[in-house]
Amino acid sequence: MRIGALSDLHIDRNVWEMDAEETTLSILTDIVKEKAVDVLLIAGDISNHYQKSHAFLEELAEASQVPVKFVPGNHDYWAKEHNVTDSHRINDFFNKQTYSLVGSPYALSEDWAVVGTPGWYDYGYADQDKYSEAQFEKKKYGFASWNDLHFVNWGQKDKQVSQAMLDQLYEDLHAVKDKKIILMTHVATHPEFVVPLPHRIYNFANAYLGAKRYEAVYDDFDSIKYSIMGHVHFRKVIRDAGRTFISPCLGSSKHWTDKRLRNQLEKSLVTFDL
Repeated sequence: MRIGALSDLHIDRNVWEMDAEETTLSILTDIVKEKAVDVLLIAGDISNHYQKSHAFLEELAEASQVPVKFVPGNHDYWAKEHNVTDSHRINDFFNKQTYSLVGSPYALSEDWAVVGTPGWYDYGYADQDKYSEAQFEKKKYGFASWNDLHFVNWGQKDKQVSQAMLDQLYEDLHAVKDKKIILMTHVATHPEFVVPLPHRIYNFANAYLGAKRYEAVYDDFDSIKYSIMGHVHFRKVIRDAGRTFISPCLGSSKHWTDKRLRNQLEKSLVTFDL
C-alpha cells in the first residue's frame, strides 16, 4: 500500500503558474494517480475558509478515487471570509466529515492505522527564558502579531485547546494501540521541525509552530512508526529513534523560485510504502 502525504496547500493565497486547462485539483489528481497513491493524507491548511477546504477535499476524493484523510490547520479555522467566528463550530463541522481523523482512526489494514489531530500550539518550542506566557497569549511582539489572534477564537487559552486535542489524540491512539500507527498533526511535534534558536524573529514565533507536550506520545506509543506534520512551510524528512518524521508542505509561493504548481506539488507530495 502506498501512502501519500501533503500539507499547506493554501489554495486561496498562493500565486502560481498553470497551463490554461489546468486547475489545482486536476494537477494534484494527476500526481496522485501518477505516483500510484492508495491513500492520501493532508495535514491541514487547505484554505482560509472552512467551506472552501471542505469542498476541495470532497472534490479531490471524487476525482482521484482514493481515500483522502485530513486534519485541519489553523488557517482552515480562520473566520476572515465568513461570519462563523466560534472556532469550535468549525472544528465540529470538520470532525463530522468522513475524511476527518479526529475521533475516527482509519484502519489501513490489519496491521496499520492512521491517527490524527490538528494539534494546537502550546508555546513549548519558543524561548521560555526571554518571553513570558502572558506575551505568548497576546500573540503580539512589537509591531508584529500572529494572525490567529485576529481570525481564530476558541474562547479558551491556547494551552487549554492544545491539551483538549492531546487528550482526544490519546483516546484515538489507545483505540489502535495494537497496530502500527501513522500519526498526522498540523503543528510540529518534534524539535527538528521548528526554527533553531536563537533567531531574531522565531525566538518568539516558535511559540506558534508546535506543541512540545505532544512529544510524550512517542514515548508512550512505540507503535508510531511515521509522523506527518505541516504548518512550518518547509519540506523535510528525518529518521529519529526508529521513526520517520515528515513535513510535506507545499507552503507559500512567495518563497518559490519556480512558480510552476505541478513542479512544486511533485516536490512536496511524499510517498512511502507499507
